Amino acid sequence: MSVISRAVHGLRTNAITVAYRTENGIRNRLASVVTRCGWTPALLPYSGYANGQQARVLGRVVLAPPSVDPAALRGVPAWRRLLTLESPGVEVQVEFAGTTTTARSDEAGILDARLLLDAVPTAGPATALLRLPGRAPSEVTIHVSDPAAARGVVCDIDDTIWITGIAHPLKAARRMLFSTSSTRRSVPGMAALLSAAVHGQDHPVVIYLSNGPWNLAGFVSRFLHKGRFPAGTVLMTDWGITPRRWFRDGKKHKSSALARLHDDFPDIAWVLIGDDGEHDPAIYGDFAREHPDHVAAIALRQVDRNNPGHHEPARTTTRVGVPVLRGADGHDLLTPLREALDAVPE
Repeated sequence: MSVISRAVHGLRTNAITVAYRTENGIRNRLASVVTRCGWTPALLPYSGYANGQQARVLGRVVLAPPSVDPAALRGVPAWRRLLTLESPGVEVQVEFAGTTTTARSDEAGILDARLLLDAVPTAGPATALLRLPGRAPSEVTIHVSDPAAARGVVCDIDDTIWITGIAHPLKAARRMLFSTSSTRRSVPGMAALLSAAVHGQDHPVVIYLSNGPWNLAGFVSRFLHKGRFPAGTVLMTDWGITPRRWFRDGKKHKSSALARLHDDFPDIAWVLIGDDGEHDPAIYGDFAREHPDHVAAIALRQVDRNNPGHHEPARTTTRVGVPVLRGADGHDLLTPLREALDAVPE
């Protein structure tokens, strides 16, 4: 690295550090003001998942007036959901399936608790309780997978199940900031495609994986429910400045999430569903190369006509033999996916 490159890198690093500390300083000052006004830590519950041995319980700790339950907000524009005041370092009591533990919110207020279970929970939707002093317990949905389920699905959200238009940033920002779960447009056929991906599996693992902010997790969950998508866990990310980057690394977020899912469900073969507008083809391809026996198929919605991948055949295979399917929407992908899964040995 040249002297100039080192100097530029140093300036960039210092600028990020200053911005990170400034952001946290503003948050801490605001927190001090509202705390004096009587605001206390409250919980935004996010859906989690579990198998027979362990559970992952997710939520976020924010500050709110004592009379307000931030999880109960409905029908408000997405931009208002971004205006939360996170509360880091708060201890939360977590109860699920007869197991109790205490977890602490991280620097972004995120609660990500792993519980080693004393008893095997019944497969299907279950409820965990999150407790904070002075607040009513918050109920969190935990999707418990059936130990016999051999196939699961990981599905992107933006431009895969709903229309975002990432290729047109201004339109995408407008949709994100001013839409509600009722006004969002779904991609045709995607609910049926996801249902086909887990057909024949009782209580399979279904994960919706996005680079969108955690603030929109409840918004996404309501959209999925209204659109009759298979029930599953929504995994988002935090958009705040990190100690080393201006923005969170979306590609790393998805890759890390896939790696953790592989560790948490080592016997599952995944159907990976995404689009060709950003990094999904590369991320899914890398995961298939590392774990070829744990990827049943990759299905990609074609959204970017300037992308060379748009002109590739509707079905190809990776170097390790994983089928890669391409189509304009869920209707185009449905039959090829069924055929690909029928060809997978049980």
